[in-house]
Amino acid sequence: MKKLIIYLDTSVVGGCFDEEFREDSLQLLRLIKLGVYTAIISTTTEEELSRAPEHVRAVLEEFDDEELIRVPSTSEVAALGAAYMAAKVVPANSKEDAAHIAFATVYEADVLVSWNFKHIVNIKRIKDFNAVNLHEGYGMLDIRSPKELIYGKEEEGI
Repeated sequence: MKKLIIYLDTSVVGGCFDEEFREDSLQLLRLIKLGVYTAIISTTTEEELSRAPEHVRAVLEEFDDEELIRVPSTSEVAALGAAYMAAKVVPANSKEDAAHIAFATVYEADVLVSWNFKHIVNIKRIKDFNAVNLHEGYGMLDIRSPKELIYGKEEEGI
């Protein structure tokens, strides 16, 4: 079975220090470290993390380049993010959320993982993001919370 490539938005990393999301965020990062998943982060993730406290920024330092792939911004990513904004999939002040979706789509992640239920992990927005993706010639993107990637792994002995 093919290993899933998952795009991590900043909320997953920050979730390691949030009482509600800590356990699931840490479990997902453990599964990445064990090689169950390969993760992608973008320059948008890195920029958002650069504004976070040091302990949050340090979370991803333990991952090597095979476990955590850092992807650069491209004109293709920018254009797709702009298409989401033009379609008003997210509010005008949520350009970074649109950028996360664009990165995950352009770099063909199997799933984008986020705790952002307001602007990302939201059935209406997921449908709208994917409508733009299809209109722009991209495939559909699966968007999930970390919970959906960790459950069932204990049955596999991981």
